[in-house]
Amino acid sequence: MKLTKLFLAGLAGVFAFSSCQNDDLQEPYQTDIPSDIYHQLNELGFRANEVVAIGDDTYIVERDIKLTRTEIEDMAGWGQVAGEHYHTTNLVATPRVITVWVDNSLTRKYRQAAVIGLTRYNALNLDISFARASNAGSADILLKASPAFYEFLGILGSAGFPDAQGNPFNEVLLTRGFYDNVQNINGLATTIAHEVGHCVGFRHTDYMDRSYSCGGPTDNEGDGGVGAVYIPGTPAGPSANSWMLACGSPEGDRPFTNADVNALTTLY
Repeated sequence: MKLTKLFLAGLAGVFAFSSCQNDDLQEPYQTDIPSDIYHQLNELGFRANEVVAIGDDTYIVERDIKLTRTEIEDMAGWGQVAGEHYHTTNLVATPRVITVWVDNSLTRKYRQAAVIGLTRYNALNLDISFARASNAGSADILLKASPAFYEFLGILGSAGFPDAQGNPFNEVLLTRGFYDNVQNINGLATTIAHEVGHCVGFRHTDYMDRSYSCGGPTDNEGDGGVGAVYIPGTPAGPSANSWMLACGSPEGDRPFTNADVNALTTLY
């Protein structure tokens, strides 16, 4: 059974070194975040004490989510948005062929990894599929290198979530300083598949307790059934080896698990 499209303001996600986060990178977190932003993030269930301002009223939260002030304000009243095998309220309108272009600034390895990662989606015969764009200007999603300051801030990449018109997020950024030396092309394919997962509306499968994949103390982000949309048929607890886990080795290959396939085929 397919879920119908749901429309509300979207978020944006970031994929960092250990899938989405390198716990060894502790700085630079900033304490001069505007108080209203801090309190709004806290009410939404994010770890508001972990916020990096990157300019123009744009913030990286938990090293994993990229949000503008406008997006944060638009989410007011949602309740906590944590969840496990959950999706964002915006989804891609279907049926849809999503075209992807890998920028020429990236090496051949990235193009090969993109083919592997996107083929994993196409093998499921979903109502969304992926194809190579003929040029950058015609691409629905452009995969390219992140700006230089990402590496300085310990941000290893970024992606976003679908918009209210049913379009996928149009950009995946990867920080070459962290990914150029990845030896396992299937690990890089998992990274790209994860980022594309954000682009079509998937949240992290262990978002209610990032310690499951990231280590460290238990970090319960809130009730997964409040403010996020549960995907029927998926586990209510942490999902081992999911492609959408918050953290994992950049060399580690995580093809879709049975639970991932259930989430993908239910949503699309």
